[in-house]
Amino acid sequence: MDNTGIKKGSSPKILVVEDNQDNREMVVKALKFNGYQVVEAVDGEEAIEKVKAEHPDLILLDIFLPKMDGYEATRRLKGDTSLRNIPIIALTAHAMKGSMEEALAVGCDGYISKPIDVRELPKHIQRFLKPRP
Repeated sequence: MDNTGIKKGSSPKILVVEDNQDNREMVVKALKFNGYQVVEAVDGEEAIEKVKAEHPDLILLDIFLPKMDGYEATRRLKGDTSLRNIPIIALTAHAMKGSMEEALAVGCDGYISKPIDVRELPKHIQRFLKPRP
């Protein structure tokens, strides 16, 4: 299966990878409110398992995670030819100079710093969702 976009007539599926429960719940609620299907993971290892099982249309990936950080998870996902076309948007509260460049350098397609503005979140992710023919 090549994840290069969304099937016509279906709601996009987004994997939210966030170890902080409050942050994860807030993002999940905002996405569901906007009509997205949501899958959740709490660390980088679980994220890779969920991507392989669920084939999401987009991944919102916290960078600082237990077990495997978001940088390594991104490297592994982008290194897999069957998964590399899934857009990954990095999320981080540690938005220091160079953070965005580092996330993009390992293969993330976008970057959102925390705290996340849930009203603006759908606009950010919509730019990365492509309809499938």
